[in-house]
Amino acid sequence: MKRFLYILPIVFCLSCAVTKAPKEEFRGVWIATVANIDWPKNPSDDVKKKKSDFIALLDFYQELNFNAAIVQVRTAGDALYQTDLAPWSRYLTGKDGKALEDFPDPLQWMIAETHKRGMEFHAWLNPYRATIDLDTTSLSKQHDFHQHPDWMVKYGKKYYYNPGLPEVRQKFSKIIEELVTGYEVDAIHFDDYFYPYKVKGEVFKDSATFATYGLPNQNIEDWRRSNVDSLVKDVHHTIKKNKPWVQFGISPFGVWKNKSTDPRGSDTQAGQTTYEDLYADPLLWVEKGWLDYLAPQVYWSMDYPVASHKKITTWWANTTPNTHLYIGNGTYKIKNNPDKAWKRNNEIPKQLAFSRQQNNINGNIFFSAKSLVGQHEKVTQKLQKKFYKLPVQNPGPLNHIKRTVAIPAVESVQKHGNQLKVCVSHSDSIPRYVLLYELNPKTKEPKTLIGTAYLSESQDLGCLQIEFDRKYIKKNMAVVVRDAYGNQSSAQLLDQNPMD
Repeated sequence: MKRFLYILPIVFCLSCAVTKAPKEEFRGVWIATVANIDWPKNPSDDVKKKKSDFIALLDFYQELNFNAAIVQVRTAGDALYQTDLAPWSRYLTGKDGKALEDFPDPLQWMIAETHKRGMEFHAWLNPYRATIDLDTTSLSKQHDFHQHPDWMVKYGKKYYYNPGLPEVRQKFSKIIEELVTGYEVDAIHFDDYFYPYKVKGEVFKDSATFATYGLPNQNIEDWRRSNVDSLVKDVHHTIKKNKPWVQFGISPFGVWKNKSTDPRGSDTQAGQTTYEDLYADPLLWVEKGWLDYLAPQVYWSMDYPVASHKKITTWWANTTPNTHLYIGNGTYKIKNNPDKAWKRNNEIPKQLAFSRQQNNINGNIFFSAKSLVGQHEKVTQKLQKKFYKLPVQNPGPLNHIKRTVAIPAVESVQKHGNQLKVCVSHSDSIPRYVLLYELNPKTKEPKTLIGTAYLSESQDLGCLQIEFDRKYIKKNMAVVVRDAYGNQSSAQLLDQNPMD
C-alpha cells in the first residue's frame, strides 16, 4: 500500500557555522503536567488556550531542532487521556475524574501535533505515586485510592502504591499495554520516582507485604529492589510483545551510589542515592537489556563540590556502555539557584559540550520545557548557534531489527521562491521518517540532513514543504525513508529541473 507524507512548513536558516554534531543525537525536553509545571498553565484555561500553549512549547523546541518531547501523561494514579484504568487528571480538567467535552482525546491530539513537527512523542508515567498530598476528599471514586485501598501506603505527605503487591504490577502492565496499542507513542518513559525519597523519622510500612512475598534469606532492601526490577522487566516485555519498535526509557536520580558506600559508585557525596534509598538499580536493567535508553538526571553544575556534573556524567558514560545514554540537564536552575555557576550563561553549553566529548553519550534532555521559553535568550542563542543548528536523527531502539526499507518514490518536486515542496510515496509497513538530505557532490551519498518529517501510521496523503535559505541548498538533494528501527532506504535523488 502506498503511503504519502505531510508536514507543516519547517523553517531552516543554515547559513551560519555550526559545531559539528553526531549523525544521531537525542534532543529531548520534559513537559511536566504534575502541579501544572509546564502544561497546562492552568487547568481552568479553555481548550483553545490549552492547545495554543502546548503548541508554543513544541514550536520553541522545534526551532532549536529538538527531536523528542517527553510528555507526562500519568502523574499520580490519574491520566491525561480517556481510560477505564484511571480517572482524568485534575491538572488537565480542573477536577479529578472530570472529562472535557470539547477536548475528548487530548493525548491523540498532543501526539499528532508533536509528530507534525518531526518530533518523537515519549509518554511519561509515574508508576508508584498515588496522590500528591494527604487530602483525598477530591479524588474521584474511580481512583485506586478508593478502588483498591489495600494497595496504598501512606508515607510522608503522600500515598503510594505498594510496589511489593503483584496486583499493582499487573495493573500497571495493563496501563502500559493500553497506551502502546491504543496510541502511536514512540516510547514509554519513567522518571526517578520509584520507592519514595526518604523522609526523616518516617517508615514505609510494607513489612506485612515483605513477610508474605519475601524470599528466604532475602532482606527487605533487596526485596524492594526486586519489586522495582520486576516492574521494569514486565513493562519491557509488555511493550516489546505488542510493538517491538516502541522504546522504553528511564530517567533515574543522578547518583547510583556514592563511592563511600561502594567502590563502584561515583565520587560524590549525595544525601540519597537511587540504589540505596529509592531501591532502583538501573545498572541491572541495562545489563538485562530491559531498556532502550537511560537518562540520569545530572542537574548539578559542572564542578559542584558534592555532586559534580562532570564526574557524574563521566561515571555513567563509563559504567553503562550497553544502552543509549542521554544526560538530563537542569535548565530550570539557570539564574534560579544558589550555586553561582548557574548565574552564568555558559553552564548548560559547557555541559552539552562535555557530553559530546564522551564516547558513550547519545544525547541530552532538558528539564523542564518552560525553563527556556521567553527567557534566557543568550543561552538559547548559544544552543542554536553552537549545538543545535542543524537537525539530526534520533537513535533507534536498542533491539535494532535489521530489515530492508524500499527506496521511496518522488511524486513531485516544486520550488517557488524559497519554498521547496516535495511529494513522496513509499511502501514500508512501519515507517518513521522521511529525511531530506544534501548529497555529497562526489559520492552522491547523504551528507547533510536538511529536513525531517514524521511518518504517522495513519498518514496516507500529502507533501513535505520547507522554507529554506536559497544560498545554502544546492541541487544535489535526495530523500530517504527511515523505519521505526532506524533502518534507512537508499537515497532517491530529487528531480533537479524544477529546482533550477
